[in-house]
Amino acid sequence: MTLKLGPLPDRESAKITFTANADLKAALNDYAEIYRQTYGKDEGVAELIPFMLDAFMNADPGFKRARKQLETARPSSPPAKTTEV
Repeated sequence: MTLKLGPLPDRESAKITFTANADLKAALNDYAEIYRQTYGKDEGVAELIPFMLDAFMNADPGFKRARKQLETARPSSPPAKTTEV
């Protein structure tokens, strides 16, 4: 079987919390089980979601174009911090 999501690399993380409806939660649990069967690694849903989102965004050409425009519109360095005396 081939999944769009390959084996996960080593990673650092930042915690983000979201609410999913029951159907999405069931689908995510099924994906995690199919992932385990495919790769022999028991990665939980919370570990898979960031890579699923990354794959989704990398496959979205409209997002990539808009993000590139956003990045070029940002200042190259953050404004200097000022302190009041």
